[in-house]
Amino acid sequence: MNKSLITNLIALLTTLAGYFLEYPILYAIGLFALSGSVTNWLAIHMLFEKVPGLYGSGVIPARFEDFKLGIRQLMMSQFFTKENIDRFLSSSSASSQIDLTPVIDKVDLTPAFDNLVDVIEASSFGSMLAMVGGREAVEPMREPFIEKMRASVIDITQSESFHDNLKDVLEGDSNIANIQDKVSNIIEQRLNELTPQLVKEIIQEMIKKHLGWLVVWGGVFGGIIGFIAAITGNF
Repeated sequence: MNKSLITNLIALLTTLAGYFLEYPILYAIGLFALSGSVTNWLAIHMLFEKVPGLYGSGVIPARFEDFKLGIRQLMMSQFFTKENIDRFLSSSSASSQIDLTPVIDKVDLTPAFDNLVDVIEASSFGSMLAMVGGREAVEPMREPFIEKMRASVIDITQSESFHDNLKDVLEGDSNIANIQDKVSNIIEQRLNELTPQLVKEIIQEMIKKHLGWLVVWGGVFGGIIGFIAAITGNF
């Protein structure tokens, strides 16, 4: 339901009814209500659209770059400050959320086994390994070794000492600054993808339906003023 359109139609019908019925009070109420609702409707329309001949209209698309800069400054100054990042990293809940298991599960540990065999072959045990079949002799150990290695790495990353050391590294000033730079770059890249039309649509979607009440109240207060003007003989 379009509140603005309904308000304007009611005000217009009231004006016409008062005029044709020759009822001055009704005519004054409708006329003042119509002037208030139409004025507010035009003001809202001018926020988003350029109206030829009306200076200052289309302010949102015209100040596109300022809006982008304001969004970026708001994000960095209110959300991604050094204090907020440090508070998040220092919290116990933040450290418990660092789960590297999904990453470790995807890591190919085959090179670790190959490197182990290379070390054995290069050591004094190399000749003994060659006597029992060389690399092929230990090949059945590959999968069990990888599974054991993966489980051991997961256990290490889930230990309290590992999380403490990881937090100490992450909470360093240089790392927080690095996080801020990366977040700033991400925001900057996303904002660079925005167009004036997209910014206008985003803001319209957020506030235009609420601004419709300005038209409603413009009509209501305009009607009240018209009524007062009519009964006091000032219309």
